[in-house]
Amino acid sequence: MVEFLGPLSGFGVTFRTMFAKPNTEFYPEEKTPTAPGFHGRHQLNRYPDGLEKCIGCELCAWACPADAIYVEGADNTEAERYSPGERYGRVYQINYLRCIGCGLCIEACPTRALTMTDDYEMVDDNRAGLIYEKDRLLAPLEPGMTEPPHPMQPGSTDKDYYLGTVRPDAEDPTPEDPTQEEPAPEDGSHA
Repeated sequence: MVEFLGPLSGFGVTFRTMFAKPNTEFYPEEKTPTAPGFHGRHQLNRYPDGLEKCIGCELCAWACPADAIYVEGADNTEAERYSPGERYGRVYQINYLRCIGCGLCIEACPTRALTMTDDYEMVDDNRAGLIYEKDRLLAPLEPGMTEPPHPMQPGSTDKDYYLGTVRPDAEDPTPEDPTQEEPAPEDGSHA
């Protein structure tokens, strides 16, 4: 008798699920939110004035176990400043054909320049389209930000940026136009 019940108990899961209502997901139309801490597409972040946080140190590339990140740093100059400090990431690539989504790259970043978003819809019909360059990874400009290159905010140092004490101000950090008219003094006197 035990020999006869053995196969029947093995088919118990099959019989229970055979008549259950299927769980249909309507994925493209209805997207379910991702879990907290989900590792999706990478993003290169900016400071509040628009300068890039990436300093081109290549620590993320060294930490990547799949060798999916390529970074090439360059020196900032006073004429062309992309990030506070001495260097910036001139070339930044992530090969999503190799990326395993482990998050070790974001742990290695000393300036929190690299984070991972909730975006998981990365698909392309050719291999080259899945190698994301800096232009696709860089965070969009928010209101009040200025597209780099531009100088750091007046009176600030790279330490102020790293400590997070720099805030976007209403003034554009680009040089003023000398042809603009100077505002009249508030006391009503003429210069």
